[in-house]
Amino acid sequence: MSVAPETSGSAPLIAGDTSASAPRQSAQRFLDGLAFLVVLVALWQLVYWKSEVAITGPVETVETAVALLGSENFWRHALASGRAFGASLILSCAGGVAIGLALGAHRFSGAVAAPMLTALYTIPKVTLYPMVLLVFGLGISAKVAFGVMHGIIPVVIFTMDAVRNINPVLLKTARVLKLSPAQTAARILIPAVTPEIVTGLRVGFSLTLLGVIIGEMFASQQGLGFLIINGMNVHDVRTLTAVVLLLVLFAVASSSVLLALERRLNTARRATDATVGLP
Repeated sequence: MSVAPETSGSAPLIAGDTSASAPRQSAQRFLDGLAFLVVLVALWQLVYWKSEVAITGPVETVETAVALLGSENFWRHALASGRAFGASLILSCAGGVAIGLALGAHRFSGAVAAPMLTALYTIPKVTLYPMVLLVFGLGISAKVAFGVMHGIIPVVIFTMDAVRNINPVLLKTARVLKLSPAQTAARILIPAVTPEIVTGLRVGFSLTLLGVIIGEMFASQQGLGFLIINGMNVHDVRTLTAVVLLLVLFAVASSSVLLALERRLNTARRATDATVGLP
């Protein structure tokens, strides 16, 4: 009889410790991020002192970036990049998920395609840009194609691996419950593979943005990539550094949002697996 009070009394203590650890973890992550930012800015300032010709200092760069945000010319170029990036991202994500699901569902096709996709992923895409220009010509089509070339492969690989690594217990449960293929996909497959797909989308997002910017740097008269390469050509270091800073901030903010979504989905899936008794 003495065991019951100890057991019932220990549960709230454990739950309280768990709930209390979340704010501590959040505070620790904030402090780690702040320390990293301070170190990064300090290194930036040191590089500026070492080579004032190649880069501007943090304060001057922020001032230039704020001025750019109030410039109509900057937003014209940002809109051109946004259109190309948006089209590339839609094609990379939609096409990558569709191809990855198909290859993951067909084991033999996935096994054959996996090494080929890995080999394509390692190819420096910039070496293929002359061919892209010959096929698509100058303009937004070449930038979109180059962005898709960068972003679609990681989405395909992550999606394919997610489907291939689905817990067999889930599929056996679907057969026991006599679920239709549509019900199996909606209730089991999609929730199981979504976290890994979001990871692939996060990687594809960054690489697609990189591809579009590189495409604008090589053959374009509009876009943020054009502003960067034009700043190099006319030695406008202030504008060049400010545009790079704005792109970095945009990429980091977007990646952070996707990373938070990915963590939430992984937490929800682990909770679901624990509820149904999966390993």
